[in-house]
Amino acid sequence: MRLFIKQRVFSWTDCYDVYDEYGNEKYFVKAEFFTLGHQIHVYDIQGREIGCIRQKLMTLLPEFQIEMGGVQCGSIRKRFTFLRQKYEVDCNDWHVEGDFLGWDYDIYAGSDVILHISKELLHWGDTYVLDFADPTDETLGLLLVIAIDAANCSEH
Repeated sequence: MRLFIKQRVFSWTDCYDVYDEYGNEKYFVKAEFFTLGHQIHVYDIQGREIGCIRQKLMTLLPEFQIEMGGVQCGSIRKRFTFLRQKYEVDCNDWHVEGDFLGWDYDIYAGSDVILHISKELLHWGDTYVLDFADPTDETLGLLLVIAIDAANCSEH
């Protein structure tokens, strides 16, 4: 299963549209404007919130709490490394590894890749492709990708 995340370029906050592999809009992602740190909400096509990512303040490296249905289900912290982007994920025993440019990531459950994320180049605004091994991991995988993007953006 595949999802595409496309950034809206002309927006006051981070806004993304998420499409399925057939080009149908499936989710909408919008960051709050007046907050300390990132607070990003993910909505389904009917406008119901399915998850939220909140940046934890006063940390040396970016850290985000992930909520689904109002309940905290995990967190993600950027790890200090020299050549590769690495994140410590406290959720479902998953871990994340990426290349040194930060454009390709894999999310693992044990030694199995459950999600591959790649950033498409030469697009107006950021565009990500999410390839899921199991469609049941879609919601949590989407929230993790948004949190990784927020962690990368908070450093620049």
